[in-house]
Amino acid sequence: MNKKALCIMSGGMDSTLVAYIMHHRGYEIVGLHFNYGQRTVSKELSSFRTICEELGVHEKYEIDLDFFKTIGASALTDHSLSVPTEGIEPGVPITYVPFRNGIFLSIATAIAEKEGCEVIAIGVVEEDSSGYPDCREAFIDTFSKAANLGTKETTNISIEMPLVHLQKSQIVQEALLLGVPLHMTWSCYQSEESACGVCDSCRLRLRGFERAGAVDPINYV
Repeated sequence: MNKKALCIMSGGMDSTLVAYIMHHRGYEIVGLHFNYGQRTVSKELSSFRTICEELGVHEKYEIDLDFFKTIGASALTDHSLSVPTEGIEPGVPITYVPFRNGIFLSIATAIAEKEGCEVIAIGVVEEDSSGYPDCREAFIDTFSKAANLGTKETTNISIEMPLVHLQKSQIVQEALLLGVPLHMTWSCYQSEESACGVCDSCRLRLRGFERAGAVDPINYV
């Protein structure tokens, strides 16, 4: 049997690159996408499906997590809050979704155990990100220990985060090197038609392309 990797895929540039990295390493990819009430839920889901088709992913999961809207506290899920567009500020931004990656990884662990995946791969970026606490390497490493303590003795799952210490420009360069279809990916926090270009995610993406000496293939307002 082929070795399998469960890839958490948002439809964005980072997680798409991770899926291609794992594929390049010889893993059969199981795709996992979450619809959690984010503003661009339809666009992200469409991107995920298109990327899975391009990558030849046969087994994929689409999980709905409506409770994030009930919790609120994030501009991504609470429409009474505005997505910041004035530039990246120090600290944890209001686009942080409380413990999102912890919840995603908990569900991913259950699916990985069921599917017999030896790896969960996630596209967290620590050094050049928006400052989300659940994107830190220390958190992912600690979660990995808990996940293996809470699963069967025969289950041994590692969590791979190949981008965690990269800058966005390096991510763009690696994606171009591996032939990642960046035109299929979506990063904007607030628009599903043309990317806004001014939210934190768009700014990080555009800065990454600029520093990599490349042109972003998606449409901006």
